[in-house]
Amino acid sequence: MAYSLIRASYYRNLLREFTAFLRNPHLTPSPKSTKAKITDTVGLFILKIFFLIGLGLFFALLSPIYDPENLTKSNMAERFSPIILILVGGFILPLLEETLFRLSLRFNPGYLALTSSVASYYVLTKLVYNTSLSAVDESLVVRVGISICACALIYPILRIESIGSALANFWRRYFRWIFYGTCLFFAWIHISNYESSLVNLLMMPIITLPQLSSALIYGYTRVAFGFQYPLLLHFSNNLIAMVITLL
Repeated sequence: MAYSLIRASYYRNLLREFTAFLRNPHLTPSPKSTKAKITDTVGLFILKIFFLIGLGLFFALLSPIYDPENLTKSNMAERFSPIILILVGGFILPLLEETLFRLSLRFNPGYLALTSSVASYYVLTKLVYNTSLSAVDESLVVRVGISICACALIYPILRIESIGSALANFWRRYFRWIFYGTCLFFAWIHISNYESSLVNLLMMPIITLPQLSSALIYGYTRVAFGFQYPLLLHFSNNLIAMVITLL
């Protein structure tokens, strides 16, 4: 693993495999060994860091005329102690996001029921109670309770053979649209981290490029390697961001 990660040829091959998947997203799992999957996951994370460094330089050049503030990150840093911030921002929120956006990239009644449960939590939090996902208030029990009930109600329905078969066929037939749809939705939903303004809305494709790059990598590793790989990537990504925020 260590030797692979310091060879330029390794990254060229990794990029070739990654871009080949992006050109034609498919549900075929990778035949690679666990060691190779871990190496590729780390390699993609390193490539993403270099991409973000370049993007950071671009935003630095743009900052004199346009410098949007991430309100969510600032708000969390103010509301939580360092330990709670790391727990919520580094583990709980990534777990929710991966369950919502990546778990059901491979169709399974249990997966889709869990995804629906988290989706209901998001809808209740943002549209009904108009609060933050990490808010611990009087509505938390209601939000969590309804989400659990949604999972319990949806799962038996998805287990009905005719419904499950129809959805499985739909996933296979339209996977390209499902994959790119979830990637774009994951990226663009993060515009809510910034102040609501026409300028931010127009700049959304650029502001959310970091999230889009993450979504593409997380989605690829989820489908090719397994759910644990994007989850660990997301944990690592957010933990680094939380440490930088604290510093």
